[in-house]
Amino acid sequence: MSVLLQVDAVGKRFGGVVALDGVSLRVDVGEIYGLIGPNGAGKTTLFNCMTGLYTVSSGAIRLDGATIHNRKPHEIVARGFARTFQNIRLFANMTALENVMVGRHARTRAGVIGAVLRDRRTRAEEADSRARAHALLEFVGLAHKARSLAGHLAYGEQRRLEIARALATEPRLLALDEPVAGMNPAERRQMADLFLQLRARGLTLLLIEHDVKLVMGVCDRVAVLDYGRKIAEGPPAAVRNDPAVIAAYLGTEAA
Repeated sequence: MSVLLQVDAVGKRFGGVVALDGVSLRVDVGEIYGLIGPNGAGKTTLFNCMTGLYTVSSGAIRLDGATIHNRKPHEIVARGFARTFQNIRLFANMTALENVMVGRHARTRAGVIGAVLRDRRTRAEEADSRARAHALLEFVGLAHKARSLAGHLAYGEQRRLEIARALATEPRLLALDEPVAGMNPAERRQMADLFLQLRARGLTLLLIEHDVKLVMGVCDRVAVLDYGRKIAEGPPAAVRNDPAVIAAYLGTEAA
């Protein structure tokens, strides 16, 4: 299986604080890769380094062989790496449809002049973006909420809308930062089904999640961070029974 994302010995320091200490991992094409660990383990910091929000202090990150560490976020999105956030970042006063169409701007070519003149090419591109946005809303189960303001949607619907917006960028790799946080059990099952549907469509997923049961149920491989270091990696069953993982979650004495 070919490697899509390669993280080599990545370190990140904030002054004297070491948030990541030589983390290495690989994500293969077509898999769901889980990243778990206690609070403060460095999971979101690693996501932010991967997606251009943070520069790395050391090491390298490559997407399909191309270096992406320390590039701008929009450049990384253009290369096919999209993400959602731990804290929902939708445009609350825009409709669900408009939010998804914003994601399409990563794949459109019309500039300021085209937007002003409204030439044929610009109108065709906008119509295509609208049609694709409608299709994505239908895929995540929100077609009936297309005209609703994002800020008026239920919490679980906002989570799915954020995924639809990320999908609008046509990613090869989609990184999800705690996508089921705050959801009830039924909503969590729906999201797990959505992840599996995305993989069936050929998308590669990288998942940060505190719901260990969900991670173990949908991921092909799992890595565990603790205090900025990778302490385990492998199939879910092996990681679940790893003494170092048990100690990280429960404490050494309990383990």
